[in-house]
Amino acid sequence: MSTQSCALPSPIEGVLYQLPSEPKTLTAAVDAANKLIGSRLKPTLLAGPKLKSAGAEKAFLRLAEALGCAVAVLPAAKSLFPEDHPQYAGVYWGNVSTKKADAILQWSDLTICAGCVFTDYSTTGWTSLQPATHRIEVDSDNVKFPDHYYGHIKLADFLDALAKKVSKNDKSVVEYQRLRPVPPAIKAAEPSAAITRQEMARQIQGIINSKTTLFAETGDSWFNGVQMDLPKGAKFEVEMQWGHIGWSVPACFGYSVGAPDREIVTMVGDGSFQMTVQEVAQMIRLKQPILIFLINNYGYTIEVEIHDGPYNNIKNWNYAALMEAFNANDAHGKGFQVKTGAELAEAIKKAKSNTRGPTLIEIQINRDDCTNELVSWGHYVALANARPPIT
Repeated sequence: MSTQSCALPSPIEGVLYQLPSEPKTLTAAVDAANKLIGSRLKPTLLAGPKLKSAGAEKAFLRLAEALGCAVAVLPAAKSLFPEDHPQYAGVYWGNVSTKKADAILQWSDLTICAGCVFTDYSTTGWTSLQPATHRIEVDSDNVKFPDHYYGHIKLADFLDALAKKVSKNDKSVVEYQRLRPVPPAIKAAEPSAAITRQEMARQIQGIINSKTTLFAETGDSWFNGVQMDLPKGAKFEVEMQWGHIGWSVPACFGYSVGAPDREIVTMVGDGSFQMTVQEVAQMIRLKQPILIFLINNYGYTIEVEIHDGPYNNIKNWNYAALMEAFNANDAHGKGFQVKTGAELAEAIKKAKSNTRGPTLIEIQINRDDCTNELVSWGHYVALANARPPIT
């Protein structure tokens, strides 16, 4: 049996996406949704991660341009709508949103949520979920809004059909122009100064191009990654639904094998890295030129902000030195340990020239040097976690 071919895996979602929409139900859903949209003054759009698995990204773009409204994305849907598009309004993540996305969605009286997944993480402890009366939720195989539910409808089919019926309403874009923040001018730090999170983010931003796929691990890497500006063609990967720590290392490895034309950049914290570090040896074995920024802040910083305790401390490693152990004298992984901005810039330069294997850059930063957004997010998630159980 070991020599026999096996069928490709077929999760239930894949089967659902292959089933055609029920025509009459699709028509009824589109008509009802269009009527609701027409009755509201300031609609907006929100992109969710299921757009990608449903193959509905282009349909979503067509609807956005037909409606002409402001468009935000959930963190896990970053890069599924072009960030250079004039209707783009940032990442919606409650009070840790980017580019004032929260302000425009809170101003809106109806948001079309396409392929969205709402969890305690993606809603900042359930603090950013709009009222049900202000939402049309379009899932992989159904559409629902107050007093309406339609099943057996493909996500892309609904978005495409709705795009052909809606009337243009750009009130939210006009309002957003008043809210849109001016991007801050971030100056380079003194090269010999101790590396900071801000300087690290500035330098990583500088290497992202149209061929880059950026992986952001659970933790402060989430917030660093979400705040990056992605040029057209760049892609973003994050595991937001469950917050699996250690996800990014094997995920970026599998991605690089499947998409050899992409330039893979991964940001991962030291605690998460220790969970799945062995996969770096596989990257070396298959000569995958992945660039890993290992952010060493000596523990589980995200957990500290949710609920601190001694269990958030871990044994420090010499992470950069692991690359030589994995190489075992016959491979080409590179490891660098940096403590200043100048050292980081030099390590990035050397990483770009390493095409025969992965490069790990260990960035040593202060444990308390994290984004303000992580502190705020952790506070609200902690409050949600502390709620008494429902009896």
